[in-house]
Amino acid sequence: MNKRYFLRLAGLSVALAAWAGLTACSDPKPSFNAVDMTGADYAKNFALKDADGKERTLADFKGKVVVLFFGYAQCPDVCPTTMTEMAQVKQQLGPDGDKLQVLFVTVDPERDTPEVMKAYMGAFDPAFVALIPTQAQLAAMAKDYKAYYKKVDGKTPTSYSMDHSAASYIYDTQGRLRLYARYGAGVAPMVADVQALIKQG
Repeated sequence: MNKRYFLRLAGLSVALAAWAGLTACSDPKPSFNAVDMTGADYAKNFALKDADGKERTLADFKGKVVVLFFGYAQCPDVCPTTMTEMAQVKQQLGPDGDKLQVLFVTVDPERDTPEVMKAYMGAFDPAFVALIPTQAQLAAMAKDYKAYYKKVDGKTPTSYSMDHSAASYIYDTQGRLRLYARYGAGVAPMVADVQALIKQG
């Protein structure tokens, strides 16, 4: 082995060490608790009226992490549990709580009037926004989001219930779909995921 070989080997070692140093300094890809949906080609946007009659889109909430959930006001368990947990998530985020926006899309626009939805959101957090689609908008959005809902008849015409998907769609601060959080995942995992997305900016 000649001197030139050793010099070349030494140069390679220095280059590898420098590369390793740069790799160690770069931000690692975050590990999420919810299902990572980064790059998904659906559930990209919506245009629905809120309880004040104002049309909303994802662009209205740029700069915030958005958690979108399908539900209805007369839901006996899943919806109030999810909204209660989201209120706790916001509280546990502390000063970053204002960087979280919860959106509640009703799957029961027949009974969930603006007045009903204002009161329902107010019971959890007045900053949570209810979105009230028409039946046609709801059908189109559910298809785009691959969400499920179905009316289940009750004893009277107005006592029906609604079966529906129970997961949440989470968008980063740029309005890109990033995560799919299954129902019952818990407050702490959601807090960690939201914090990670806020940090990414």
